[in-house]
Amino acid sequence: MSPLFRRKPADLVEDATSSVSQEVTPEAPRPKGYTPSKKELGVVTPKRVSTGRRVQDPAPANRKEAYKQMRERQRAERAEAAEGMRNGDERYLLARDRGPERSLVRDIVDSRRTVGSWFIGGAVIVLIGSSVPDPTIRYISTLIWAFLALAVLVDSVLIARKIKKLVKARFPETGQRMGSLYLYGIMRGLTFRRMRVPKPKVDLGTKI
Repeated sequence: MSPLFRRKPADLVEDATSSVSQEVTPEAPRPKGYTPSKKELGVVTPKRVSTGRRVQDPAPANRKEAYKQMRERQRAERAEAAEGMRNGDERYLLARDRGPERSLVRDIVDSRRTVGSWFIGGAVIVLIGSSVPDPTIRYISTLIWAFLALAVLVDSVLIARKIKKLVKARFPETGQRMGSLYLYGIMRGLTFRRMRVPKPKVDLGTKI
């Protein structure tokens, strides 16, 4: 007869209980708020890929070398700031150029031809003509000067009216003073288009 049938039922129950207790080991009690680790949860953490150490500038050997590095760094920072200012980057703009209202004013002026951009050239011609002893030429120079001044005045009024209309429509709760925006736009209109900073973002004739 097989040994299995010779064993008593109590022995069979005891063997089954011992096998289960060996396979399942109770975990030790954990404190309140315990968070299991990724290893316990069976999550494999991927290995980090080394990107290498950042190569820095060599340390200066003396004070002269340190001063040279400082000047080069400052020169690079100034060039970056100047380029950012020309491109209209808000991080590098002066306080007078910052804000969406100022950007809108620049677009309004840059989208049209302004009489003021020719004012400086006309003023040079008038200055040369007024220095000529011929009274006729001096009289013509005076007329040109008066015409330029009147044209700039009319153009400035038109620019201010358009600034007021568009700023009120797009920024009804603006905290900017309208007089300051008018002056900002008029002074930009007096500057040659190629010399304007920040440089124009819109072409002539663009609808704003």
